[in-house]
Amino acid sequence: MKKNNKKNILMRLNNVCSELVNRKKNDFLSYYNTGKVVHLKQLEFHKCTAKNRWVFGGNRSGKTECGAVETVWLARGIHPYKQNKKNVSCWVVSLSTQVQRDVAQSKVLHYLKKEWIEEIVMLQGKKGSPELGIIDYITIKNVFGGTSRIGFKSCDQGREKFQGTSLDFVWFDEEPPYDIYLECKMRVIDKCGEIFGTMTPLKGLTWVYNEIYLNKFKDKNVWHIHMNWYDNPYLNKTEIEDLEHSLSKEELDARCYGLFSANGGVVYTEFDENVNVIKPFNVPLEWYDKISVDPGLNNPLSAHWYACDYDGNVYVIAEHFEAHKDIEYHANKIISICKRLNWPSGFGGKYEILIDSAANQKTLASTKSVTELFYDYGIYANPNVNKNLFAGINRVKSYLKNAKGVTKLFIFNTCVNLIEEIKTYYWGENDVPVKKDDHALDELRYYIMSKPEFAKVEEVKTIIQKDKEKRIRKLKYSKKYI
Repeated sequence: MKKNNKKNILMRLNNVCSELVNRKKNDFLSYYNTGKVVHLKQLEFHKCTAKNRWVFGGNRSGKTECGAVETVWLARGIHPYKQNKKNVSCWVVSLSTQVQRDVAQSKVLHYLKKEWIEEIVMLQGKKGSPELGIIDYITIKNVFGGTSRIGFKSCDQGREKFQGTSLDFVWFDEEPPYDIYLECKMRVIDKCGEIFGTMTPLKGLTWVYNEIYLNKFKDKNVWHIHMNWYDNPYLNKTEIEDLEHSLSKEELDARCYGLFSANGGVVYTEFDENVNVIKPFNVPLEWYDKISVDPGLNNPLSAHWYACDYDGNVYVIAEHFEAHKDIEYHANKIISICKRLNWPSGFGGKYEILIDSAANQKTLASTKSVTELFYDYGIYANPNVNKNLFAGINRVKSYLKNAKGVTKLFIFNTCVNLIEEIKTYYWGENDVPVKKDDHALDELRYYIMSKPEFAKVEEVKTIIQKDKEKRIRKLKYSKKYI
């Protein structure tokens, strides 16, 4: 009996293994569904419910797999994370017919089982060998009993070829021209459909950068994620390292990390939204450190609240950013946020802020300086800040990510203006950053320059030293309320 049981178990295991091998060979979609192929960022894309979502990925990062699987899932009516529909109509949009054949079309065919396909209509080539030609559209069986249609389009056809059709969704494989993107947005309106794109940003700061990456219209339906080579666990690490050494910094940013780049280059290349931007959490009161302000009346006044833990990690936990308001208005806003955070006041019950030394100057519009006006409204403004531009930039860089790859600066995702300024800060002529939309970055520098240099922050401390500093911080914090 024991021998027979053992034999039966081995036979069953062998059957399971054979089935998995067979699935991998003949049903790539089921194999993808097992989670053995999909990586975490692909899963995040598939689960996202935004109607306009994009993957900015390096070459071979797995971005095209996302688009192809999402297309087949939706067309078949078998999406594991979303409400499915019957009789789905969609487009797969490539840059050219040749790219369509070699990339998007090939991927879609890869994930379609032959028994699902009802008809293939070709633009070029034979339907018996669709992978060798150019497909016009494919009709497939939908699990709800209907028929779905996957149409293939190329941007070189021109905008006129994208008119008149009502669609459930559009997949852009690589970045389309803006007029074609707008035309496709019109195609999904009446069905409350969606758009998704997978691309490597090789064209610089195009409309995608402004409208999708920066989301300049603050559209709640716009979402993006970055993928890089290291997110794909199936790439050979040695090959990746060899390729990295052969690319320039700009090429590496785009082809490996899926990052946008300008002609002059991004100043804070160390910034990684997936690392430096975090969800808010309850910050211990003893971590509270300083408020830093860049003043403005017609221009925006930027204020951020900074906390620092016992290991020297900095957290930007709150933001006030507004233009065309007077000092009284800004002072009231700052005090209101301080009360909400239970922020400690200083001597005389006034809240203390770091501020640009230019705030000491009087203007023709007032007999008092900005620092004096703030004082009148309950805020002590300390103008003794280090304004050295290049030293400040280098210090911020070291907190975003130092040479050892260590991150010490974390920004709550509610501080949207600071995040946007970091992403849009570029070098201009004579190796000087372009002086535009940098109000939050100025006061970020003032604060970071008040902190130790990174090397000192990284000083190795014993458990006893850390405990001593923790007790001193708590004592100092409690005295602020006495």
